Amino acid sequence: MEMNKTEAAFGRLYEIIARLRAPDGCPWDRAQTPDTMRTDLVEEAFEAVDAITQHDAPHVCEELGDVMLNAAMIAYMYEQAGDFTLAGVLNLVSDKIVRRHPHVFKESEGASEALEGGAKTAEQVLTQWDAIKRNVEGRGDVESVLDEVAEGLPPLMRAYKMQKKAAKKGFDWDEAAPAAAKVREELAELEAAAAVTGAKDKAAETEGISDEVRDHIEDEAGDLLFAAVNYIRHLGIDPSIAMARANAKFRRRFGFVEKEMSLAGLPMDQEHLSEMDAFWNKAKENEKN
Repeated sequence: MEMNKTEAAFGRLYEIIARLRAPDGCPWDRAQTPDTMRTDLVEEAFEAVDAITQHDAPHVCEELGDVMLNAAMIAYMYEQAGDFTLAGVLNLVSDKIVRRHPHVFKESEGASEALEGGAKTAEQVLTQWDAIKRNVEGRGDVESVLDEVAEGLPPLMRAYKMQKKAAKKGFDWDEAAPAAAKVREELAELEAAAAVTGAKDKAAETEGISDEVRDHIEDEAGDLLFAAVNYIRHLGIDPSIAMARANAKFRRRFGFVEKEMSLAGLPMDQEHLSEMDAFWNKAKENEKN
């Protein structure tokens, strides 16, 4: 049975981690702490997201394994310190999922917040989920609903999650058009702020501006990015994933430009921008074929 295989696989991973962290285990693994592994956990999660975006199932399989390894390794470190166990982590999340799905699990502790007739849509499930968090789990004691969004999230992701939280409270446009108009408005304000410096082409030309002017430009730049995230959210797209796709696309196309410029024996500098643009366009065309 697959259940038995899965249980055996989890057990094998646990045994491997315990062996690595043993006194006679791996020096590198034994030297790690939850703090030192924070970055690894985040990086592996983003690599898994990238593999999913690329629809590369074998790569997804590998990257999800890396995510699980990092999460399990960190949990085992806390187990060694006597704070909690890996089994406790798995049971805690299982209990939480059962509690927050009373429309599926009738024995759920969240049954008191279950919608009459059961949650029938994804939106109803989220509404019920929030009610359970607030009234059953006691997570409603915050000054602002935005306090539920972790400060440690990357700025783009944090903006997206804060906007979603605000939208649940009705602070949102009903359609995407006003959000798009806000992007144009914020772009105009940023352009007006930048015009004060007289810089039109290169950021280097703004090095001599005052701190006050720079702060103003940063404020307007932030407003533009925040508005763009909001518009993208209205289109039903996660901006972090969209940004990851754009980064991968830029890396792929720029790499092509570097290769072609090298083959042509041309230096990559401002004087050869037209040639680089031509190769860039060629890279775009190649992606369509």
